[in-house]
Amino acid sequence: MNTEATIRMIDNQFCQQAINIILPIQQLEFNIPITIKDQPDLNDIERNYHQTGGGFWGAMVDGQLAGTIGLISIGHQAGAIRKMFVKKEFRGKELGLAQQLLDQLIAHCKTVGITDLYLGTIDRLAAAIRFYERNHFKKIAKTDLPSYFPVMSADNVFYHLHINYDNV
Repeated sequence: MNTEATIRMIDNQFCQQAINIILPIQQLEFNIPITIKDQPDLNDIERNYHQTGGGFWGAMVDGQLAGTIGLISIGHQAGAIRKMFVKKEFRGKELGLAQQLLDQLIAHCKTVGITDLYLGTIDRLAAAIRFYERNHFKKIAKTDLPSYFPVMSADNVFYHLHINYDNV
């Protein structure tokens, strides 16, 4: 297996591949009671991510989609991170796919003027929580989220990152 990953913007032709990564992780690996009907955004990546001024990126390894991350621009120079998932066999520091995906998303934010990122996750996703905290996201109360943040019903832990533009 080639261990080189390519991070690229993906569109609707990758909807089913993204669903095939995300749903098994949510449902089988973490026993989260969520279906594709609860996540209609995955059936139209272009409308729900790209057309907001955000984006949706995929980590490609050996021609296959191995991970995803999405950004919804929510106005007010802010964005919501969604759908950050990496297939189990591609996780870890060796490939660093999660870090590459997040780095690409933050680089995009800097080019479009997004200064604040918010995300929601689930408390049982301990590795994801550690990852966000290592990347300087600060845990915030749900009540501290801006009113324009689109809360997902399953989320019970929330984070914020102010993007530092000093290194642009």
